[in-house]
Amino acid sequence: MKFYNSIGPNPRVVRMFMAEKGFEVPKVEVDLLAGENRREPYLKVNPSGQCPALELKDGSVLAEITAICEYVDEVKKDTPSLIGDTAEERAKTRMWVRRIDLNIVEPALNGFRFAEGLKLFQNRVHCIPQAADDLKETARKKLVWLDGLMGSKPFIVGDKITLADVVLFAFLDFLATVKQPLSPDCKNLTAWFDRMKARPSAAA
Repeated sequence: MKFYNSIGPNPRVVRMFMAEKGFEVPKVEVDLLAGENRREPYLKVNPSGQCPALELKDGSVLAEITAICEYVDEVKKDTPSLIGDTAEERAKTRMWVRRIDLNIVEPALNGFRFAEGLKLFQNRVHCIPQAADDLKETARKKLVWLDGLMGSKPFIVGDKITLADVVLFAFLDFLATVKQPLSPDCKNLTAWFDRMKARPSAAA
């Protein structure tokens, strides 16, 4: 097996998830800044030209962070599941991963790509610079919404760490470096973020 790794929050989600699960696999570094992911031979690995990707023993390849993480969760059964042990737990985790992806991660990342990251991304994806500020504001409002729902819960879904926590943490940590820090007014999420940052897997 091989894990195609790179800079950025997407590969970090998987690295952190693997660390939580105790799943180790050799890494192949892909140079995103040089555009290595957008040309051969990497496009033979992942035609979407994105990182990360996980090459399995039979040579087939999984892409997309949630798919890779769910695969790791299923094959590494000697450690606690980060998706859920019951149908209800798995459904709730997937519900929150979906909400975080659509309502926070996507608008915030596109806000970065269309503004601070425009020079890097303008020839790689369709960019809409005039939408950047509104997209960032969309993500900020949803973080306030999520903060209100968190209350004193230790994790997004409840009492146990899940993929939802790993996804949100990795992206919030990245967004803080590109002028989209978590507002200190989001006290519940700030406390949660500090707990996540203290986990050994956060160094993955």
